Amino acid sequence: IVFPAWCHSGSTCSLASTICSSSPDRSRVLVSLQLPTMNDLVPTVLIPVSAVLAIIFGLWLWQRVSSISLTPGQSVFRSQNGREYLLEEEQRGDDEVVQKAADIQEAISEGANSFLWTEYKYLGVFMVIMAIAIFALLGSVTPEEGRTRQDEIRNGLFSTIAFVLGAATSILSGFLGMKIATYANARTAVEARKGIAPAFMCAFRSGAVMGFLLAGFGLLNLFIAIVVFQKFYGDDWKGLFEAITGYGLGGSSIALFGRVGGGIYTKAADVGADLVGKVEKDIPEDDPRNPAVIADNVGDNVGDIAGMGADLFGSFAESTCAALVVAAVSELGTSHNWPAMTFPLMISATGILVCIVTTLIATDFKPAKQISEIEHTLKMQLIISTILMTPVALGVAYLALPDTFQLPIPSRTPGQEYDYKAVKNWYMFICVACGLWGGLIIGLQTEYFTSNRYRPTQDVADACRTGPATDIIFGLALGYKSCIIPCIVIAIAIYIANSLAGMLGVACAALGMLTTLSTGLAIDAYGPISDNAGGIAEMAGMGEDIRERTDALDAAGNTTAAIGKGFAIGSAALVSLALFGAYVTRAKIDLLQSSILDPKVFAGLLIGAMLPYWFSAMTMKSVGKAALAMVEEVRRQFNTISGLMEGTARPDYSRCVQISTDSSLREMIAPGALVMLSPIIVGTLFGTRTLAGLLAGALVSGVQMAVSMSNTGGAWDNAKKYIEAGASEHARELGGKGSDCHKAAVIGDTVGDPLKDTSGPSLNILIKLMAVESLVFAPFFYNVAGGEGLIFQFFSGN
Repeated sequence: IVFPAWCHSGSTCSLASTICSSSPDRSRVLVSLQLPTMNDLVPTVLIPVSAVLAIIFGLWLWQRVSSISLTPGQSVFRSQNGREYLLEEEQRGDDEVVQKAADIQEAISEGANSFLWTEYKYLGVFMVIMAIAIFALLGSVTPEEGRTRQDEIRNGLFSTIAFVLGAATSILSGFLGMKIATYANARTAVEARKGIAPAFMCAFRSGAVMGFLLAGFGLLNLFIAIVVFQKFYGDDWKGLFEAITGYGLGGSSIALFGRVGGGIYTKAADVGADLVGKVEKDIPEDDPRNPAVIADNVGDNVGDIAGMGADLFGSFAESTCAALVVAAVSELGTSHNWPAMTFPLMISATGILVCIVTTLIATDFKPAKQISEIEHTLKMQLIISTILMTPVALGVAYLALPDTFQLPIPSRTPGQEYDYKAVKNWYMFICVACGLWGGLIIGLQTEYFTSNRYRPTQDVADACRTGPATDIIFGLALGYKSCIIPCIVIAIAIYIANSLAGMLGVACAALGMLTTLSTGLAIDAYGPISDNAGGIAEMAGMGEDIRERTDALDAAGNTTAAIGKGFAIGSAALVSLALFGAYVTRAKIDLLQSSILDPKVFAGLLIGAMLPYWFSAMTMKSVGKAALAMVEEVRRQFNTISGLMEGTARPDYSRCVQISTDSSLREMIAPGALVMLSPIIVGTLFGTRTLAGLLAGALVSGVQMAVSMSNTGGAWDNAKKYIEAGASEHARELGGKGSDCHKAAVIGDTVGDPLKDTSGPSLNILIKLMAVESLVFAPFFYNVAGGEGLIFQFFSGN
């Protein structure tokens, strides 16, 4: 073993220190002792096998959902808790109800397919343009010392390939999620006639299908890319994993447009349906007389399912890529330690196995059987998976990583590029555990602030007594207050992880928060599926008792969706910081140059902190414009179609679907361009240090805004459902459906819709995407005027 220079002083390796100090030639010491390490075959088998198991498990769950028949004439089991009972819709016959549910499902599926195919055509053009830009900019970089023109062209080519692969995987993730959601919504409604347990199992299994298929394909494609790229890069692992970052860029690019486009679609329809239908016409939610009702249900799938799936895939891809990039320049990469380098992938692989066990608990061993058990069952999924994953992560850290390895960190010494930090394997476990348990804490506090079983949301509902103004005031205050604990948790995780293992520790903390990705996606996707099931139950004319069950499933789904958003935001903050650290290293920015006292850095900090506000203004205005068109169309149909209010005429659903589609595709371009172009413009014109400030500013302000927006919107939505359900004495005092309190709550919910489903969820993609884009293009930015930027170079030259 040849000990590098950093071994001679400051190393915690006692063996090396002893031998180095006693050897006359301290630069080269041969040691015959070799510590036992994991065989290279273990990660090579474990990672793809876990990914394939996830895919098989997801398909098996899909097959179980498909066993629920939507064919009229099938008998329905009519007992619950050992008692026979009569359903209201039985008087009209099962066949009519099932056929209606099947027809509505087909209409929703057609609308979602139409939108996604149209959106993916636009994204296909974007992928081609972006791929050309990546290859052209990275391939044109002047080679640094020790690199050749062929190295730069290779980096440009493989970064482009990784980008296309990541984008394609993101599209696949969203599309598969949408397919299972539109397949399961009517089946969940039909199962609700049997009781809570069958409906819950159908909705949760369907959500788990998406979770496992996404985790499996994401991990498998990334592993295959690494193995294939390795054939071309050989021993150049640093170059290999720098090119792999394109995978994260591709995933988040598609996620941005999916989240923004889908969010505008769903909220335009939702706002239009609520304002005219519930407030003006005083008809129930999801009433088939409402022309926007199909568009609203389509939106649940394209925004809350396809967009959310692409978003969390992007978080997984970026956190893994960030960890790999930082690890590649450490001793793990320079010594070509394959098991240690694949530690981030093995954490994700073992997380899949843990999630399989956890999912079976909710779907088979202990499903929710009563309304009061729904939220508890979903919450226990998070708690159980976190508890089980903790010892698993410890085992992987001890088996895959060496006892101690050296990690380069930005130097505090002028003229010295790196200092070296000794990292023990159990340090890495602590980093993963910080993210894992930090995510659970954020999830539980999100539940507290957004569930109508707790005081904060009940206070928001109570504020509706005096009208929509006080409802909105209380909701905003709740959202701001809900930022406190997540920010403290994220700050503690960052401090501990960075202290123990630098930016590699922060990246692994982000990965720890996503180790239970499959379970998180399952409980997140469960919400929109339950929401759709409630809409189908209403439109198909199922009884009031069935709608009460689907409403209970939906109310729990709102809370779990907020929890999922909390995970996404927390992991985005950690991922962005890890990518920021990798960018600073790759752009050759040392600690002395990155002080906020530097006017270039501080100017970038202010501009970066402004970007989430600019972005949110664009997305919220886009929802408002699309909703305005929707409101006008719904009003027009109510005023011009005779017999519509009486239920004797059919509304023109397709017109509302077309308005949402056209508006969302048109309005998603400007916000997307803002996010994609900001790092390129700032890095090229103002240099690498200003861009570093931009990324830090966007991260700090974006996290606060995303948390408060998501929780405010979730609380308003559940406050409305609290009044509608009337499950407690306090709720009944507020008047129930149709009361003044309820109308005030509907207005609050309408204001919160773009906050929780469009702007808020998109902000975490903004901070991740700008960071990973800056990392990918860092060699180009450094190549422009030595990293000073064209404008600052001009002024300094004059």
